[in-house]
Amino acid sequence: MRLSGMLSAPVALSLAAALTACGGGTPQAPAADAAAEPHELDDATHEELVELATEEGSVTVYSFTSRIASVEEAFEAQYPGIDLIGHDIASSEQITRLRSESQAGAPSADVAYISDAPVVVTELVAGGILRNYVPPRLAESVPREYREPLLANRLSTKILMYNEEAHPDGSPVENLWQLTEEEWNGRVVMVDPSVRGDYLDLMAEIVRRSDEMAQAHREHFGTEVVLDEGIENAGQQFIKDLYANGLVLVDDTDNVNQAVGATGQDDPPVGITSYSDRRDNEEEGWALQASLGTVPSPGITFPAYIGMVNGARNPAAARLVADFLMGDGSETGGPAYEPFYVPGDYPVRTDMAEPADAAPLEELGAWDIVPEETARIRDGVADFLLTL
Repeated sequence: MRLSGMLSAPVALSLAAALTACGGGTPQAPAADAAAEPHELDDATHEELVELATEEGSVTVYSFTSRIASVEEAFEAQYPGIDLIGHDIASSEQITRLRSESQAGAPSADVAYISDAPVVVTELVAGGILRNYVPPRLAESVPREYREPLLANRLSTKILMYNEEAHPDGSPVENLWQLTEEEWNGRVVMVDPSVRGDYLDLMAEIVRRSDEMAQAHREHFGTEVVLDEGIENAGQQFIKDLYANGLVLVDDTDNVNQAVGATGQDDPPVGITSYSDRRDNEEEGWALQASLGTVPSPGITFPAYIGMVNGARNPAAARLVADFLMGDGSETGGPAYEPFYVPGDYPVRTDMAEPADAAPLEELGAWDIVPEETARIRDGVADFLLTL
């Protein structure tokens, strides 16, 4: 690895010291305080990273979306000397792998592209397993809440969706409490929150927003919500009533999309899924559409995080991937960002335009989760769901 003449002096000396310290011996899990310290490559220039990353030769990415395959192709076209090895792994499984690999002192991934923000922030970041990296070029174009504690490249969603072929005049659900009524008995579909963390986050947000749920109850029924014995707030009461009304739980988002969106249905269900899955409507024969205007909210938005795996083998290539995932300087992000520049996903860069053919973020009206606050109540919500 040619350090002299390529890296700036502080970066070269710091990296050389780190390499010396990593000589022989038994691998050790990285310490949390070590991950909190700036990395020697955080201030490296793009050119320095490219040369170091080319010497590394490869980079392994754990990704919670299958779109990593498109990223791999575009990345290798731009950096032909670097092999991007992408693994499509659900966030919950990523968390398990990253924990165990860190404990063994043998990280396999260099980059974690991951959702499930409450667990990521309070366990993986706080535990020193993932560290942050914000490419210097993005310091002014990404708001602070999306560059700390980890960099986000977009906001994803879990919202109420309906079949627009069956309902051409708009969503049949104006208020979430309608889903607890007989009309929707057995006709609401969702991935089981015990299977996917982002659906558990939605349940937690409904509880966290209990005041808004109580107001929505007053607007729909004209009365105050009456809490059953053992129920603490309007959010819990809504969830209990929803489950009691035959909520259909499945193990995969595609099952929700098919059940809700398949064309040719006379009386299709509604369901919770990703707004961006509308991109597959034509290919899959779906008619998915967002339930805009539903009060108090159609669902949640949450960050898709890019984390550097602490102690990874290819730290320079990892930082190139982070930079690449944020797109180029154009308002659409160019080829690097193309897999994510789709209706229903929302770029966090202020210098990018939102994709067309989807409601602007403000019009969508989804709740933007606060990972630390969600984390405080999430386990309690999970325990509550087990009683239903």
